[in-house]
This record gives sequence, structure tokens and C-alpha cells, in this order.
Amino acid sequence: MLIQRMTKFLVVYLDSFMYFRPANFIKRLFPYLIWNFSEEDVGRSVFITFDDGPTPEITPWVLDVLDKYDAKATFFCLGKNIELYPEIFQEVVRRGHAVGNHSYSHQKGWGMSLSRYIEDYNFAETFISTNLLRPPYARFTPRQIKVLSERYKIIMWDILTHDYNRAISRKRCLRAVTKNARPGSIIVFHDSKKSEKNLRYALPHALEFLKKEGYQCRRIEQ
Repeated sequence: MLIQRMTKFLVVYLDSFMYFRPANFIKRLFPYLIWNFSEEDVGRSVFITFDDGPTPEITPWVLDVLDKYDAKATFFCLGKNIELYPEIFQEVVRRGHAVGNHSYSHQKGWGMSLSRYIEDYNFAETFISTNLLRPPYARFTPRQIKVLSERYKIIMWDILTHDYNRAISRKRCLRAVTKNARPGSIIVFHDSKKSEKNLRYALPHALEFLKKEGYQCRRIEQ
């Protein structure tokens, strides 16, 4: 019961802040969650990630912007979107980016049985082969995420741009990166229609900033 309460506290905290460094007790409770990488291991690199694609309105544009700045990224894709747009998904892979499982239908784990929750990821595997995973909304039970961690690297984040939140300005999305990026950061954007307005401003400006600061944008290796 205590771990379940801590899981819900964690989600509320993640939703509230653009920058997150997990406390030691959270790392002890969830040792299989990856929040960032150490500078010792990755040097002056950051890891930009995109959730919820591929989408025809956004993902091709994202790929072109990444190419412009010689940046690599990791795309956590929905199985249902890969099924709809397989050619865009293949283009993501062709351009040298990493891909991760973001479930098939973007379900919240809370209120779902373990078997139903895992089944949604299993179905996504019909369309994507990867050992990287990010749970939608970060809403999972301790048991659900423990079972998934036996098969996947669970990639969380330390910078959430909130680009999907239309109540947040595009400049505030950008500041999430410019004020908080540091070596090893995992940064979350979304290549979704909902995020388009903020993303089209924040992404190129963020990449320009990171380049000037001497960061290398790398994909997360499987």
C-alpha cells in the first residue's frame, strides 16, 4: 500500500514540474527506472525523446529539424500509430534514430489489471521491436512496471517540456530546456498534433541552444 501511494505521489510530482531529479528514496523504490545518464558515462550529451507518434502532421517535420542540427533522438511510438503510418515509422528508423515502445493504445495503468496492461505492450510489439519502453502518463502500478522491467529498459526523464499543454506558452516550454539541461539529461517532447504549436517553436530553438552550449544530442541505445 505504501509503494502504491508513493507511485501516485510520483506521478503528481512529475506532472507538476518541468525539471525532476528523483530523490534517493524514489531510486530505491524503483531501481529499474532510468531518469537520466551520468556525465561520466555520456560526456556532454543530452537525450531528446518524442512521445505519441508517429503522426503525419508532425513527425516528418521533426525529422527534418533534427537533421538540420545533426541531432539524433529516441521516439517512443504508439503501436496504433505505427499501424496507421508504417512508412513514417520506417523513416524514423532509416534516419538513424532509436525507437521505443509507448504501448499500443496509450492506456493508463491505474485501474487496469496486470494482464490487460502488459497485453497492450505485447500487441505493440507486433509493429515495433525494441527493448526501450516509456509508460504513458507515468501512471503505472509497482507490479506492472516491475514486470515490464524484466523485458525492457524503462526510460523516464528529468526534463518534461509540457509541450502538449496548451495553457503553457511556447517560450516556457523552451525554458524547460534552456534552464535545466545538463549532461545526461533526458528531455521529453511530443510529436503529436496536440503539441504542434509549442513544439514548432520550442524544438528548433532548443536545438540551437544545445548546439551553442556544446551539447551532443544522442539517441538512447538499445
